[in-house]
Amino acid sequence: MLFNLLAPLADQFILFNLFNSLTFRAGAAVVTALIVAFLFGPRVIGWLRQQQPEGQPIRKDGPATHFKKAGTPTMGGFLILLAIIVSTLLWADLTNGYVWALLLITVGFGAIGFADDYQKLTHSKSKGIPAQARLLAEIVVAGIATFWIMRLTPEPLATTLALPFVKNFLLDLSWFFVPFAIFVIVGASNSVNLTDGLDGLAIVPVMIAAGCFGLIAYVAGNVVFSNYLLIFSVPGAGELAVFCGALVGAGLGFLWFNAPPAMVFMGDTGSLSMGGALGGIAVVTKHELVLAIIGGLFVLETVSVIVQVGSYKLTGKRVFRMAPLHHHFEQKGWAEPTIVIRFWIIATVLALIGLATLKLR
Repeated sequence: MLFNLLAPLADQFILFNLFNSLTFRAGAAVVTALIVAFLFGPRVIGWLRQQQPEGQPIRKDGPATHFKKAGTPTMGGFLILLAIIVSTLLWADLTNGYVWALLLITVGFGAIGFADDYQKLTHSKSKGIPAQARLLAEIVVAGIATFWIMRLTPEPLATTLALPFVKNFLLDLSWFFVPFAIFVIVGASNSVNLTDGLDGLAIVPVMIAAGCFGLIAYVAGNVVFSNYLLIFSVPGAGELAVFCGALVGAGLGFLWFNAPPAMVFMGDTGSLSMGGALGGIAVVTKHELVLAIIGGLFVLETVSVIVQVGSYKLTGKRVFRMAPLHHHFEQKGWAEPTIVIRFWIIATVLALIGLATLKLR
């Protein structure tokens, strides 16, 4: 909004030239989202405690150490959504269609997560709305966003897939791109959701991934940088650097309250929305496969669940002591802070490998 209002006045007031700077607005989005989270965090958490006197239901089949967290409210993702939306609307170019498509994904998946969290709280169970219904709702939101993104993206990029480490090559998926993009968005959303099981475990890797994709969006939207790095230029994608900045700032603000011992859990409201947003950014910037590297920690957590379920159904035996993967290490006796910090390190290493794909072609 500030860009649309003040940037045209740069000729009259030289200071307003700052709003023409994408890096300035991305940095401002980080700070704004952080301030919003700090200002409204205590009020949101206080309200959630009033509405949830018993806190988030604890899985009876989960690690025994989690029962000491009883009474901690969930739905803290509402604070993340608030900070992202306010900061993005304030600093992004609101004539950019990609910004609105990402806000649709974020709010849409956040609403699905909110319904899931609400169902858990009202029925005092660790399971929310039926998995089939939730998945269908996610596919609908991701499908609408995918068609929107395809209309905004110029040919031949609209229905093609770029491969990491390979230059000047696009794999045309034609209309198969629609289910592929939906899979990326829905898969990213649920992968972050599976990772969200320990205090601070999911939010930091999300911020790392958002920071990386903020850089990727900036480069993809800049013809000079994209040509230099031999990646495909996506006109208008650079504006998503502002959105990524808002996501990083919102994550930092939420981590202040989610650091062990957590004052609030993000719940599905936060994890589904942030994961979906990362998937959407990857689709816009044509870096869907790179998301699997940068977000490799989320992939590992998801694969651990698939392997566990598949092994148990086929052989009656479990590969891990408990899935997702972080619960396996809990059952092995690792302290929660040890698991969280080591997983943060893994997320950082994978992010650096993912960023290397920008140059290694």
